Amino acid sequence: MSKTPDSGKAEHDEPSTVEQYLVKDPERFALNMARMIEQAGKAASAWAEPRERGEVRDHVAEPVVDMVKTFSKLSEYWLADPQRALEAQTRLFAGYMTVWANAIQRVSPNAEAPDDAVKPDRGDKRFQDPEWGRNAFFDFLKQAYLVTSRWASELVDHAEGLDEHTRHKASFYVKQVSNAISPSNFILTNPELFRETVASNGENLVRGMKMLAEDIAAGKGDLKLRQADYSPFEIGRNIATTPGKVVGRSDVAEIIQYDPATETVLKRPLLICPPWINKFYILDLNPQKSFIRWAIEQGHTVFVISWINPDERHGAKSWEAYIREGLQYGLDTIEKATGERDVNAIGYCVGGTLLAAALALMAAEGDDRIKSATFFTTQVDFTHAGDLKVFVDEEQVAAVEKSMNEKGYLDGTKMATAFNMLRSGDLIWPYVVNNYMRGKDPLPFDLLYWNADSTRMAAANHSFYLRNCYLENNLSRGTMELAGRTVSLGDVTIPIYNLASREDHIAPALSVFLGSKYFGGKVDYVMAGSGHIAGVVNPPASNKYQYWTGGAPIGDFSEWVAKAIDHPGSWWPHWQSWIEAKDNTRVPARKPGKHMKTLGDAPGTYVKVRV
Repeated sequence: MSKTPDSGKAEHDEPSTVEQYLVKDPERFALNMARMIEQAGKAASAWAEPRERGEVRDHVAEPVVDMVKTFSKLSEYWLADPQRALEAQTRLFAGYMTVWANAIQRVSPNAEAPDDAVKPDRGDKRFQDPEWGRNAFFDFLKQAYLVTSRWASELVDHAEGLDEHTRHKASFYVKQVSNAISPSNFILTNPELFRETVASNGENLVRGMKMLAEDIAAGKGDLKLRQADYSPFEIGRNIATTPGKVVGRSDVAEIIQYDPATETVLKRPLLICPPWINKFYILDLNPQKSFIRWAIEQGHTVFVISWINPDERHGAKSWEAYIREGLQYGLDTIEKATGERDVNAIGYCVGGTLLAAALALMAAEGDDRIKSATFFTTQVDFTHAGDLKVFVDEEQVAAVEKSMNEKGYLDGTKMATAFNMLRSGDLIWPYVVNNYMRGKDPLPFDLLYWNADSTRMAAANHSFYLRNCYLENNLSRGTMELAGRTVSLGDVTIPIYNLASREDHIAPALSVFLGSKYFGGKVDYVMAGSGHIAGVVNPPASNKYQYWTGGAPIGDFSEWVAKAIDHPGSWWPHWQSWIEAKDNTRVPARKPGKHMKTLGDAPGTYVKVRV
């Protein structure tokens, strides 16, 4: 078992040998370099040809321009005062001198190995190979990189006078650049990659360039980074397999009703409104992880909205259309299928934001069919929104709108790239290294299959979301306009179960907490362990993570957390108890199609449309 950089001086005990970095078969190595160049040429052609034909327009300049503008504002602060600039340069220089002194001491005979000038963060997997500590060259690169990236991060933290949005963007961009320039990403500066390249005489690079060409071709001119082996998975065969029927279909949504698993069921059916930014089967990945299947086993009659993967035909579909033709159409379908008007509803992420807005509109219109609402990692107030807020200001939104209006939608790859950038250290660079430098196929992983199954954004819908939520925060301010009405969350007086996740980078727990106060009724705030996905999809049988419950979500968030009760395991049973406390009346189980014609088996057709 290899020792990590956190294991102290043990990693320096065994000397590094130069032989492992020497090419053993120069002729074969040269041949493979020629083959690699040939594959690189194919990758370049796959990138260039769609652009030459006018099929792809690059929008790389837009985020780069924004990054340069952001860094310029940061530089203004540090360069405006010569003393301040000198102090910053001195801190960096002092760090480099410590690294240099350590390197000199390392190569000195009989010298004791010094402590590192700076150590990787806990959980940083990039520098686990023992050579990062044993070999003086790689150790120097590692420490110089860590000193530089920490210094750059501190420049942002200590820059006074920056508005919060600019500081957020600067921190995000510094992290992106730091992740990109890590020595672990390059063959000659990563000992593991260097050894593999020498040991295979460069065959890893041939395989890697071949994969790169394939991935650019798959992205039709843009890189479609593969994060897993997707070939074993098929929607409806071993993904999204909970049995049921499509019982309704509109222009924007299919309504799925699932088969019961109990003889009696709760009288109130359950309608799930997932985000349209991803596909609904994150809640039905496989039988072991499926929230949908688990809810059925608890006695719910589960209906799920499966959103259309929009194209140019859906460009004018607004939030009102998604409410009328999605949520309310789902309620209409439930009433036809079961005879029930009273429904429990769940909204996940932006699906929850839509549900909250719909509840405010329905309250104004006298539609009281939803009797309780559960929100999974949902923001209704965007003051402290997550890292996606980096991409939202007037200039960037206007650029996105211009791009969308050309086609009527935003390409799915754009959203996928944005989400991957939020965790580039986990979702981009490890796969760049594994795929294109090590030449290794990624392993099968259902969650990453779902993550790569991206969706397009209808232009009117996405523009409304960006402007009304992230940019203007109209929902919590009570100034959002829907169907000719100005809607207010204060009109929503039904019971609410508001679930946040402690490590969520998309809908931060603080943001969800603060959003609770805008509803007009009682809100039960619960915080799950882990993040945006694992915090929600946490079946009880896994015995993973924990959740916290406490008093009303008012006052200071940190004080609420300090006083909250820590419960081990999944929050799912706690939610089930909350639901049954509202109404636990049971009726005979309902089978799909008993009162209406069905339109095919679950998971339906809309979910199978890929971009």
